[in-house]
Amino acid sequence: MTRDTDPPGSLRPGGRTARVREAVLQAGGDLLAERGFAALDLAEVAARAEVGKTTVYRRWRSPAGLVADLLTEMAETSLPHADTGSLRGDLLANARLVAETLSDSRQAALFKSLVAAATCDPATQAALNHFYDIRLTEWAPCIEAAVARGELPVETDPRAVLSAVSAPLYYRLLASGDLIDDRAAAISAEAATIAARAGLFTRS
Repeated sequence: MTRDTDPPGSLRPGGRTARVREAVLQAGGDLLAERGFAALDLAEVAARAEVGKTTVYRRWRSPAGLVADLLTEMAETSLPHADTGSLRGDLLANARLVAETLSDSRQAALFKSLVAAATCDPATQAALNHFYDIRLTEWAPCIEAAVARGELPVETDPRAVLSAVSAPLYYRLLASGDLIDDRAAAISAEAATIAARAGLFTRS
């Protein structure tokens, strides 16, 4: 059982409790993608997950607590960084992974809802920031390896390079509505590669 001092969803148990968490997060993610954060109701999540309502309220406490745990789960199950042997190859792999996620109908709706929730809920904002911090940290070795190979200036900021890869793709999802396809991913990766090699992302 989660103690009162534990953050919602912070326990990582096995067995039946793990299956309950998996079912609740799946149901919560589906409903978030379908209706958005404003309409997310823990009782409805419990019914869809076929889990007792009391269990859901006791463990996650609020929609924000459920969203925070969902983001934690997404970060824990994300794919490892690429290792193609070149900066261009690694950034293209990163861009394609982002594009594949954002072009999936469920994932696209889910991320839109998460970003919308983060604009009005501090707990969700913190969880979203943590999710992306983990993702950027996971892929930072690609930039560090490029620096070690002499492809990039020594003071290159990995987070800045990786953010430059994904930012145009998120802009398409959240603002312009333009198609997110392999060409968009390739252009984003190539632009970030050229800019990084030119020293535009150095800390100094």
